[in-house]
Amino acid sequence: MRLTTKGRFAVTAMIDVAMRQHLGPVTLASISQRQHISLSYLEQLFGKLRRHELVESVRGPGGGYSLARRPEDISIADVIIAVDEPLDATQCGGKANCQGDGIAGRCMTHDLWAALNTRMVEFLDSVNLKTMVEQNLAQGVSIEQTAVIRKPVSPMPSVKPAKVRAPNSVFNLAQNLA
Repeated sequence: MRLTTKGRFAVTAMIDVAMRQHLGPVTLASISQRQHISLSYLEQLFGKLRRHELVESVRGPGGGYSLARRPEDISIADVIIAVDEPLDATQCGGKANCQGDGIAGRCMTHDLWAALNTRMVEFLDSVNLKTMVEQNLAQGVSIEQTAVIRKPVSPMPSVKPAKVRAPNSVFNLAQNLA
């Protein structure tokens, strides 16, 4: 069993959102910059997190993501499961056909790995985002105290069209030459 970058990055990004959402919606670009995670990868992860109703998105200028529930109500297991991260240490994927397809029976260590799966899920379910935020703050991770000021989108400058005295057709050209 190995926790891949998908699960690690999803947890890291969710902690980042939990730490900063009091300042307003958190952009994926800012998470990407702070946590050194590819923006396109974050977009994929947050699509899954949104579908599992762990985050809400706000569109437009000043938009971004915020938690859909309180940080204490979102466990690390919720985040990992939302991004389709397998938490299975058994060789058979929990199917109890450890010897291979078509061969009945479990391997000698199946129950050991199945018990490990249960403990992992129990542990990850016992840790929530609020706990992780508090732990990071206690370790000295700083949060900007002011909201990120985004430049307002300015309207395009109005330009008056110049009067063109050139002919705009072959017919007009012929009249101007005559």
